[in-house]
Amino acid sequence: MPEPTLVLLVAVIVSALLFDYINGFHDTANAIATCVSTRALSVRSAIIMAAVLNFVGAMISTKVATTIGKGIVDANNITQMVVLAGVLGAIIWNLVTWYYGLPSSSSHAIIGGLVGSVIAHAGSGALHWHGLKTIVTVLLISPVVGAFFGFVFMVALLWTFRNSAPYGLNKNFRKLQVLSAAVMAFSHGTADAQKSMGVITMALVSYGTLSSFEVPTWVKVGCAVAMAFGTAAGGWRIIKTVGHDFVKLQPVHGFCVETASAGVILGAAAMGLPTSTTHVITSAILGVGLTKRMSAINWTLAYRIVCAWVITIPASAGMGFLSYTVLSPFLGR
Repeated sequence: MPEPTLVLLVAVIVSALLFDYINGFHDTANAIATCVSTRALSVRSAIIMAAVLNFVGAMISTKVATTIGKGIVDANNITQMVVLAGVLGAIIWNLVTWYYGLPSSSSHAIIGGLVGSVIAHAGSGALHWHGLKTIVTVLLISPVVGAFFGFVFMVALLWTFRNSAPYGLNKNFRKLQVLSAAVMAFSHGTADAQKSMGVITMALVSYGTLSSFEVPTWVKVGCAVAMAFGTAAGGWRIIKTVGHDFVKLQPVHGFCVETASAGVILGAAAMGLPTSTTHVITSAILGVGLTKRMSAINWTLAYRIVCAWVITIPASAGMGFLSYTVLSPFLGR
């Protein structure tokens, strides 16, 4: 009969891969909502492209995984139960927001879930507050940067092509938007799949399989495949919210949104800083929408999205805390 700690390790790996799968269909909209809404690609073609490039992006780097795995909690307070409860907290919150079609952040959810489970296990003193502050600061600033670059990029394009006919301009940018959506899908894989890589590697170090925090190749492949399959499963609820209901977009707008977002996400990933692809691209849509007119934005929906953003970390932390409290008497601490 397998030892309890090994059973917990397997449970952590399975739940982390499930989180990556859910992240894939939950955040598919980040990469493809704009190109679907502007009819640059069909839903099927966009999802296939996003799935492939999510996989490729996930295999490129592990800097963000290291930040997640080492920057949140003291290694001495990491147990299999802590990691499992944290991931379960994030999964529960992601499913709740997916059900209601709200583009919340999987990045915030996994960080919140881990924070909650760590506090339940060892108290707030076990957290790396400096590292956590850096991570949360980047997550809060990145949407502002996304909105700024979306606005500036859109204004620059409108000025550059001010004498062009709208029909011809959008026809040309519909082709360019396929390229920008591809880059966005690649950046999503680079940023988001690494969070589960960090979680699994954290569990492997805790179990003793690894002597230092270094993401194994099989973990990278497993997380990349899980996210790709999740992306292929779609996520039409959130695609509709981001691509249709928030701001009505034309191909030139979609190109600006995806290019600005991918630039912010890839730049942060290169520095090992975890961003929320959801927050960045939604904020970029807002920035682009502001170049049209204030009334072009669905402010009621914007309010709902911001509310989901604000409560994601405390809500997922609560889920992580509850998961640990409920499961630890049966599975151990």
